[in-house]
Amino acid sequence: MILLDPDLHSDPAPKPTSAKKTAARAAAPTSRDVKLPSARTLARFLGLAQSAVRLKGQVTVLLTTDAAIRKLNKQFRGKNKATDVLSFPAEGIGAEEIAGDLAISVTTALGQAAEQGHTLSTEIKVLILHGLLHLAGYDHEADTGQMARRERLLRGKLKLPQGLIERTESAPVPVAKKAVKKAANKAKRV
Repeated sequence: MILLDPDLHSDPAPKPTSAKKTAARAAAPTSRDVKLPSARTLARFLGLAQSAVRLKGQVTVLLTTDAAIRKLNKQFRGKNKATDVLSFPAEGIGAEEIAGDLAISVTTALGQAAEQGHTLSTEIKVLILHGLLHLAGYDHEADTGQMARRERLLRGKLKLPQGLIERTESAPVPVAKKAVKKAANKAKRV
């Protein structure tokens, strides 16, 4: 089930935080690139992805704002910042019929779509898949690559581009870290 936060259309566009993001947004995305996909389209994808993950039970996806996801992140994870996707696995009585809930910040997804050079629809699908894997019990912060491998395989089956885990693993090393590393290597040679 796909739910739209009524505040979604009042959330401001994401603010650029780097030269790369600014350049990506300056590429003038088309209306197709930034258009929110229909609930029907996303529900269809959710069913395909859930089947691919082999996750049984109902999943609800809330498409929301940065402000709302920030509140959820603070309340449930103790992190006072917006994020792209949150997963809430079902627990207790009835958990066998309900897999859990996902919350996705459309604002953050829009910025990430621009950075990655694909549509908002594609980015939301990447986030749904990532969230479903968390609902299925995968945890890339604690495992030794199992979630990354599974996500890569499923993205191929579902015809999706690079996923969240790969983006963080292949992110360029910041300039300051490069300078420290270079200085350390130079010191070793002396």
